[in-house]
Amino acid sequence: MKLSESVERFDDWADIQLELIRGNPLADAVFTTASKLGEFSLVWHLTNVARGATGVGTGTQIPVFAVLVGAESLLVNQGIKRLFRRTRPTEGGDERFPVRRPTTSSFPSGHASSAAFAATVLTGWDGPRLAPLWWTMATTVAVSRAYVRIHHGSDVVAGLATGAALGLVARRVLRHLDLT
Repeated sequence: MKLSESVERFDDWADIQLELIRGNPLADAVFTTASKLGEFSLVWHLTNVARGATGVGTGTQIPVFAVLVGAESLLVNQGIKRLFRRTRPTEGGDERFPVRRPTTSSFPSGHASSAAFAATVLTGWDGPRLAPLWWTMATTVAVSRAYVRIHHGSDVVAGLATGAALGLVARRVLRHLDLT
């Protein structure tokens, strides 16, 4: 079996699994809201402000994180996505879920990438105590994109992998610059 066939089978399987819970009012609300909050990394910028306001983040971490999230988004959405021309699973989005339909390639998911990137960087700073919170948020935002049918399941998996890899690179650079 070709890789593309395996990916297509995975995408079909993931969509079937998500369809089993689509229509549940709570799931619809959670995933639609998560998808909207993931737009332009809003959820991560709000998290950054909250970390600063509560003293969880240091005075240096707050502006550095804002710049890093912006740089990751630019790299993925204006760089990596341009290498691929994958169409989205629905032409105009799924009318059940009123979310913005991006004009960029479907692969990889930028929401998933920024989510994994943010969770990786924040876990590096905050340690294992807050890691479950960061990764729960990241996973919810990532899965929301397949849930609202703006991305294929494999776009989300690739986005998570991309974001985690970029997050590990960022952590290494931050350690080198003594910004941990």
